[in-house]
Amino acid sequence: MKKIVFFLILIFSGSVHAQNQEVQKTIETFFEAFHAKDTVKLKSICSDKIFLQSIQENAKGGKLSDELASEFYKSIASIPANFNFQEKILNYSIQVDGTMAHAWTPYEFYINDKLSHKGVNAFTLFKENEVWKIIYVIDTRRK
Repeated sequence: MKKIVFFLILIFSGSVHAQNQEVQKTIETFFEAFHAKDTVKLKSICSDKIFLQSIQENAKGGKLSDELASEFYKSIASIPANFNFQEKILNYSIQVDGTMAHAWTPYEFYINDKLSHKGVNAFTLFKENEVWKIIYVIDTRRK
């Protein structure tokens, strides 16, 4: 009996790990496309109905702003080729329930190898036709 329980736990934990890896891979692909300024690749992993928000934090509090998907893609495409930036993800905290996943990803954002700001991204994903799509992104930004 103990062997059966152990085997079931092993199978379940392997399944959870695989799902978390799929979600993490989707987010990694998002940042690969972001850094490459590849809007076609970004669109391939994001829902057509993606919702984007940012919270700019300062000593007086936070300011919430919304961004349309079309504005986001346009801003990515318009980044000059000589503009050097990188968003470094520090770690992933992923939760999955069926066809919904949430990922919390603290980050540091660098421009020309200098720290510009840091914060956290919160991604919500939906699994549609066996493919994870990003449906919502909100991030905090602080100096």
